[in-house]
Amino acid sequence: MSKSKKNRGLGRGLSALMADVAVEEMPKGSSPEPRRADMMVPIEKVKPNPEQPRRTFTPEQLDDLAASVKEKGVIQPLIVRPRPGSDDEYEIVAGERRWRASQMAKLHQLPVIIREYSDTEALEVAIIENIQRADLNAIEEAAGYRDLMDRFGHTQEKVSEALGKSRSHIANLLRLLNLPDDVQAFVRDGKLTAGHARTLVTAVNPSALAREIINKGLSVRAAEKLAKGSAPSKPRPASPKAEKDADTKALEGDLSATMGMKVQIDHKAGGEAGTVTIRYQNLDQLDDICSKLSV
Repeated sequence: MSKSKKNRGLGRGLSALMADVAVEEMPKGSSPEPRRADMMVPIEKVKPNPEQPRRTFTPEQLDDLAASVKEKGVIQPLIVRPRPGSDDEYEIVAGERRWRASQMAKLHQLPVIIREYSDTEALEVAIIENIQRADLNAIEEAAGYRDLMDRFGHTQEKVSEALGKSRSHIANLLRLLNLPDDVQAFVRDGKLTAGHARTLVTAVNPSALAREIINKGLSVRAAEKLAKGSAPSKPRPASPKAEKDADTKALEGDLSATMGMKVQIDHKAGGEAGTVTIRYQNLDQLDDICSKLSV
């Protein structure tokens, strides 16, 4: 992808693409008004997107959806685009889970909304749809935000505005992607919550702590205490320097007056050696120092 295209993002804009999938997945218990399909398409003519960012489809969730599809049909149409290289086939942009469930329910046709998306736009819409899913785990959601930012040049502010998420929510999730792969896997598998994972971001050994949290069934608050206890102790502040004696202060004053610059004398503890520091304000003063030392 060229730099100009990445910086420009998509021609239709993130918010415009967001409108296409805004009602694709609704929160549990809500009853969205079904969108009107452009047409019914034989299910064998609908193909999955090879670039689909969501790779995990839980069997239990597919079984539940297939049962619902068998009873009520596909309520919300799939968003598809004409399949590249084919005259009568379509590629799924958003709705692969419904397509899989419809196959399990042995449906013959699917309602679809057809869009003329480019490859880039199709991928972005697929990512947006995944982020909108209610059952998405924190790592998958964070990866979706990262994809929108890295692949398409969107900022956290732009993603926040378009998706209706706070910037702090997005920033906190993105930090989880800094965790080791095994800890991220625990979150994806539901063994750790996002709250647990956040306590491990700055931990010294997040992998070991994650296993301890899982094995002991610790709460998020207990995990926070565990993570804080594992943090390296802060170095003690340096002991304040000993107060200079009156003779040293007087000598500093005399030298400063003679040089016309700030002069500092520091004795090493327990010895007669030390340093004399002359601070100059400009190059003229530096030249003056060099002249006096060269005499």
